[in-house]
Amino acid sequence: MIGAGGWQAMRPPPAFPGMRIGLFGGSFDPFHEGHRLVAMEALKRLRLDTVWILVTPGNPLKDRSGLPPLAQRMADAHRVIDHPRIRVTGFEAARGFTYSYETVAWLRRRYPGVDFVWIMGGDSLRSFHRWQRWRDMARLVPIAVHARPGSVRIAPRSRAAQWLDDVRIPEDEAATLAGSTPPAWTYLTGVVSGQSSTAIRARRLALGGSSD
Repeated sequence: MIGAGGWQAMRPPPAFPGMRIGLFGGSFDPFHEGHRLVAMEALKRLRLDTVWILVTPGNPLKDRSGLPPLAQRMADAHRVIDHPRIRVTGFEAARGFTYSYETVAWLRRRYPGVDFVWIMGGDSLRSFHRWQRWRDMARLVPIAVHARPGSVRIAPRSRAAQWLDDVRIPEDEAATLAGSTPPAWTYLTGVVSGQSSTAIRARRLALGGSSD
């Protein structure tokens, strides 16, 4: 079962020199309106041509034993997104990538001339220093961090944020990020969503359903 988008969804979406593309990765268990908000805000405020939702095989830093199948999580994302400039893809699994650094390095080689931006929530920035080759990844692609409840003030003081402090782009200049030479990052505040995948899974279990 491949799910929404068929085999094409297991390949990277089209990309051409000069495009500005946001990369928003995660296990998305499940994908929800909070994720959609982050993608939409990045699309608008970073002036991107498109955002790719990278539904991953799983987070290497978390227990993946109860993770629903990739096809199911991709189908959930398709259902919630429903936007012509936001694409859902599972190509990382198809290529056997485990770490985000692998994904970014491969995309940079495969699509020269494309301006990629990595998108993450403030909660991910707090643990970014635990990611495989996180410094090398930051040197490959500019990063946009969207504030999340509980991380609004803490994320900018995280270990990774401190390492990147000298290359932070002011929020009111976020539209320049995609064309910036990495390392470079910006912190997007404003509208946030209180939804979380953890809370949604907990409610499902409380109602007698499956976390899958």
